[in-house]
Amino acid sequence: MIANSTIMKIARTQTIVAATLVCALVFCAPPVSNAKGVKLLLSWKNPDYSGQKPHRVLVIGMSENPEIRADFEDDLSAAIASDGLEAVPGNHILFRPDSAELDADYLKAQIRDFKIDAVLVSRLVSIDKKTTYVPGHSFAVPYPYYRSFYGYYGAVYHQVYSPDYLREDTTVRVETNFYTATSSNDELIWTGTSDSFNPKSAKKVIDGLVKLIVKELKKQNIL
Repeated sequence: MIANSTIMKIARTQTIVAATLVCALVFCAPPVSNAKGVKLLLSWKNPDYSGQKPHRVLVIGMSENPEIRADFEDDLSAAIASDGLEAVPGNHILFRPDSAELDADYLKAQIRDFKIDAVLVSRLVSIDKKTTYVPGHSFAVPYPYYRSFYGYYGAVYHQVYSPDYLREDTTVRVETNFYTATSSNDELIWTGTSDSFNPKSAKKVIDGLVKLIVKELKKQNIL
């Protein structure tokens, strides 16, 4: 037979373990955090392109917000610029249009006059907001043993619940294309689509997107 003192020690140990489990699973554990960051969904390089690497790239961010456009163009231009490659932000040589109509002649003239041989252009595809219901979780915590048979037999399991909540996720999708811009050729060299998850600001989207684009273009040996 097991001595009473041993049974009491087991009971105390189980009580401590149970309390620790409750704290770890419910009270002490942080809530599930939303996924953040940027992910490349699609990357395609034209297998038929055999031209040289560009020397002067025009960077365009297609946005109705002039501040966001300028921030993106300036940051991406600075990130891709290197020895032998000059990047020109679109806001430096392209005036913001007064209407939605494209002046193709003006665009072509600026590209020709500034000797641009490639264009890197990004546009916002969509902003998707989704609310998800996250149910609470239940955890079974063993009730400590009792000294008597009836106490032991009548032991129950306490159910401890973490509260349910609503989680709102935001996904910002951006498409980026890289074109040649010579007088005889304006074909697509590379295209990529990315998702930014739960960004805190437009600046966060820009920072993550710039790093992703530069990394992928170098990986594809385009820059």
